[in-house]
Amino acid sequence: MKILAFATILLCLSSCKKQDNLLELTTYRASLKIQDNQEIPFQFKVKSNNLIEIYNADEVIIVDEITYKNDSIYIQTPVFEGYIVAKISDDKSLKGYFVKPSLNRSVLFNATTKNTSRFKTTKKPLYNITGNWQTIFSPNKKEDRYIAKGIFSQNKNKVVGTFRTTTGDYRYLEGIVNGDSLKLSTFDGAHAFLFTAKVTDSTLTGVFYSGNHWKESFTAKLNTNYELPSENTLTTLNKGYNSFNFSFPDESGKLVSYSDELFKNKVTLVQIMGTWCPNCLDETMYYVDYLKKNSNTAIQFVALAFEIDKTPEKAFEKINRLKTRLKITYPILLAQYKGVNKKEAAEKLPMLNHILSYPTTVFIDKKGKVRKIHTGFNGPATGQKYIDFKNEFKSFIDTLVKE
Repeated sequence: MKILAFATILLCLSSCKKQDNLLELTTYRASLKIQDNQEIPFQFKVKSNNLIEIYNADEVIIVDEITYKNDSIYIQTPVFEGYIVAKISDDKSLKGYFVKPSLNRSVLFNATTKNTSRFKTTKKPLYNITGNWQTIFSPNKKEDRYIAKGIFSQNKNKVVGTFRTTTGDYRYLEGIVNGDSLKLSTFDGAHAFLFTAKVTDSTLTGVFYSGNHWKESFTAKLNTNYELPSENTLTTLNKGYNSFNFSFPDESGKLVSYSDELFKNKVTLVQIMGTWCPNCLDETMYYVDYLKKNSNTAIQFVALAFEIDKTPEKAFEKINRLKTRLKITYPILLAQYKGVNKKEAAEKLPMLNHILSYPTTVFIDKKGKVRKIHTGFNGPATGQKYIDFKNEFKSFIDTLVKE
């Protein structure tokens, strides 16, 4: 609590001298200090005083909400609530915190313009981990255990790729193999992940860190043909239900229901999501792009938001920020606030056997019949899987529209 309070007011407590200490127009190496004396590194480039780019493998995150006050800087990450607040030293280095207010979390942050490599390499790689990896997280904990698929490409020391799970992927990971040690990291304003592992020619044994609040072990074995269960079979309608319905408020407080005229005789996609969720962001960006390229009055999207915020007003602030930043044209209704517990969320939609993942999308045909329920989202970091999804999505929607 004390650290978070200090981080929140750091800008206000800075010295009162005139602001003349701005970021240097160059590349920075940033890091978040976490448990076990580890750090989550990432790189960003300062394009101008009010514009930076954060890099994770092929991902470029544009950050344009930057405020200077006295000798400090406030960097608001796009879409998500997380922000960085730090003091700018005379040598242009930064020291401060990465803060997520609604979760009451803060992580020590620093950044420097010196030695800007993401990870330091001191040895040639003993192994190349390019390929597919059958993975188990928390293998020794029955209740926490879950499966995943690692997808990696290695060039000399450098590694890029991701882990896919049954509920979505861990987005763009970037790192190195140094001798027999693997390190991968990502930072996007919501995720702050580090994966470390010992490598052999066919196994990985390591630890996954999420910020400074969570860690778990994982094991993986090289398996070229390994596949996860189909995303279209994990969530189903409960017995006794042959249709889907909802009734939740929009920003004005008006209840919007599936029985409304807006959805009649239309192919309807109901997106179960949250503004805090990176996989939901990837999915929403795809949906926005799809609608831009395929304007069809026979299709109607609607999102049901499950939010962390304690009040509807705060929740809609984030919903409207997401809509503005991504130029979302379809309605986003508030299904739940004060938390995103999946069991509680499932009570809001009793026709589903569970809510296994944010996001989940329900496909309903023109006659009101649920034709498919897609759990999770495999975004652009998954490579061919994402390409296959886009092709399947367009083909399936075209079929529903023509019926």
